[in-house]
This record gives sequence, structure tokens and C-alpha cells, in this order.
Amino acid sequence: MGSPLLWNACAAVVLVLLSKGSVSHGAEFGHLPDNITVLEGESVTLRCRIEEEVTHRAWLNRSNILFTGTDKWTLDRRVTLANNNDSDFSIHVDRVQVTDEGTYICTFQANNKPRITYVYLIVQVPARITNISKSLTVNEGDNVVLFCMAVGRPEPTTTWKDQEYGLMSEGEFLDITEIKRQQAKDYECITNNGVAPPDQRKVKVTVNYPPMITDMKNMPAHLGKTAILRCEAMAVPPASFEWYRDDHRPVESDNTLRIKNEKTRSLLLFTNVTEKHFGNYTCFASNRLGASNASMLLFRPGAIQGRGTALRAGASVAVWFSLVVVFLLKV
Repeated sequence: MGSPLLWNACAAVVLVLLSKGSVSHGAEFGHLPDNITVLEGESVTLRCRIEEEVTHRAWLNRSNILFTGTDKWTLDRRVTLANNNDSDFSIHVDRVQVTDEGTYICTFQANNKPRITYVYLIVQVPARITNISKSLTVNEGDNVVLFCMAVGRPEPTTTWKDQEYGLMSEGEFLDITEIKRQQAKDYECITNNGVAPPDQRKVKVTVNYPPMITDMKNMPAHLGKTAILRCEAMAVPPASFEWYRDDHRPVESDNTLRIKNEKTRSLLLFTNVTEKHFGNYTCFASNRLGASNASMLLFRPGAIQGRGTALRAGASVAVWFSLVVVFLLKV
């Protein structure tokens, strides 16, 4: 804010230099408040009330003369004289900028003595996010660092939140160690300094992970009827599906069997079950991070399950081995 003695000396010098002019009349001098706070971009009027017989008046800012009476010394078009009469000598600052912050002095001479009052103009800037991490895709187990840079006057606080757990971290950086698939979500950065509503933005984090088959089961089927075998697999990116019979042959669609692949599952649709359809089927789900397989039986109701179970177990090991080899060759 500067030394009041220094400001008083500067103001006194200005009045000495301007010791020519007319007289205005009044009774009492009203002091300006110590501080005036304004938002960047708004306008403000700095008032100087004069109520005694005075000569020569001036406004100063950082030792620069703004006005002497009605004479404008500053080249800044945003600064204008609001009032200049016997009781009010005020200036107006339009579209206030951060550089306008500082001490302003209203000074005049009364009874051959300088009278001075000063005010400190505080310019506030709402908190605003200036730079933030872009949405990103990582692999499960990676370490992730998100950043969110903000500016404002006064200095803003920055926090990270998610919709499920609320507050996660305070500060510009959010560290996630060995990220898990459950942590794939939107992370929200919020910055606030109490000047205006908080500024907030989101970062989307996608986590890649290998397929994991979550739903498969044996299915009874009647001759001549329809049947469905289902294979559900969660994966990011989505898994590709392949089906194999117990003799390691890939399953292909024909007039009695159709393969329907969807985003998270694959279906074997039997439209007319025959004897040749009964047996062990293996679902193989893969993406670039890995693979998973599961076997299931399509069986006739009432058939002996012991034989089917043994068949499934023996075939699963053999099929799994061959599928791993196929997957490695693809990679």
C-alpha cells in the first residue's frame, strides 16, 4: 500500500505546484473508506467529499497525477471525472483491470494547509480453470496423475471430487496409484475463491483391462426345439468372441445354428436341436490385453451328467491350450 508519509509528501508537492486557481466553499471534509473492493471488469467510483473552503484539488495514483481540478492528466480513457463541485470531487474508473489495483489519493488545499485522504482499490478476479488434463485411457495397474491449474484473486483453492465418493484430494494434482477398473469414471476439478460461483470441469478416465467371463452355464435342450448358450464377458476395449466344439473345431453359423455377437456377450442360437448339437462348447473372449475362456454343455434332459462333466473337464484343458496358442499367434 506504501507509506502514508510518502503519499502525504507527494500530495503536498502537487498542491504546491498547483497553487493557482479559484476557491470553493464548504464546511467539513469526509474521509474515504480504507479499502474498496471491485470485480475485474466492473466499474467503480472513488468519491472525495469536500465540505470546507478549499483551493486546488487533485487525484493521484501511484505518484501519477490523474486530475487537477477539471484538468485531466492521465491518458487512460477509462478514468473520468465523475463530479467536481463544492462538496464532491470524485473520479470514475470503467472496466477495472488488475493493474488498477493500488492506492488512490484525493488531496486539496484548505486554509493554506494540504488535506489528504487515500483509499486502496482491491481488484478481485473470479477463480477460473486455465489448464486441465485431457480425458485419457490407461491400462489397469498404471499410475495416473491428473492436473488442474487455476487462477484468481484472491488465490483460489482447488479440489478433486467424484460423484460416488465426494472429496478425493485437495490441490492441483490428483494421484491414483495402480488404477483399477472400478476407478474408470469422470473426475471433477473444482476451483473457488469465494468471489463468484466455483469453476468446475471434468476429466474422463477410461481403464483398459483383459476379458473376464462373468456368465456361463450348462443348458438342457430338447430335440427339434430351440436353445441358447450365453457367454458374458466384461472387458475394455470390448472383447472379441469365438466359439469352439469339444473336438477343437471352430463353431460356424449354418441353417440350424447362428452366432450372435453383442458388445459384452456372445450367443449360440440353436434353431433346431439335433443329436449332433449335443456336447461341450468353449467360449473364447479376447482383446489386446489378454483372453479368457469358459466351457459349457448343451445336453439332453435326463442324460447322465457324470459323463458330460468329465467330457467338459477334459475338453476344456485341451481347448484352452490350443486357444492360447491361437491368441499368441494373433498377437
